[in-house]
Amino acid sequence: MPTVIFDFDGTLALGSGPIDAYAASLAEVAGIPGVADAVAASRTRFAEGDADIRDEYHAVRIAADSLGIDEDTLGRGYRLSRTLLATDRGPIEPVPGLGDFMDRLAAHATVVLVTNAPDTRLSEALAFLGVGDVFADVVHSARKPVGIEATVSEALTRGAVLSVGDMYVNDLAPAAALGADTALVGATASAPPGPVTMAGASIVDLYGQIEAWAATHP
Repeated sequence: MPTVIFDFDGTLALGSGPIDAYAASLAEVAGIPGVADAVAASRTRFAEGDADIRDEYHAVRIAADSLGIDEDTLGRGYRLSRTLLATDRGPIEPVPGLGDFMDRLAAHATVVLVTNAPDTRLSEALAFLGVGDVFADVVHSARKPVGIEATVSEALTRGAVLSVGDMYVNDLAPAAALGADTALVGATASAPPGPVTMAGASIVDLYGQIEAWAATHP
């Protein structure tokens, strides 16, 4: 049976809520002025296509670096923000039809989640999205890109693999290097940084292609 590996943030969990919570939490733990403005400027650069910024989480890191915020403080801000995930202070947007899509997909493929996020409120967020029970395995704190390789390699011993994510360097490039197919979603899908099997602005745009892939791969 084929395996489809999904990323979480920016792939299944959409909306600016988690990033807003990250920025607010970083400002709280850093205790210095200018954090909100620096993060906003960095996020604008990403939205305008700055190739040096990989995603909005990286945008927060770049803002922190510009203010001299150290790694420990950045980490504390991030961990605090994850306690707000899928709450009114860190909301995520429901993805139309996601639960039904995943149920259909699971009939043809093993469905796995691999995320760099910690497990803090992860189960609550997945339940909110309607996919709390669909994953055969959930790997959190994965430390991608290297952290996805073991999951992809093991899955390839059982059949074809499709890796789905919004960050080419983390979610797709290491999987492709091992022989997996890839699906890019999100802001860079219109101009992928490298070769991909399929791409769409949102995972919703790829429901049909992903299901067709699963149905036609051993």
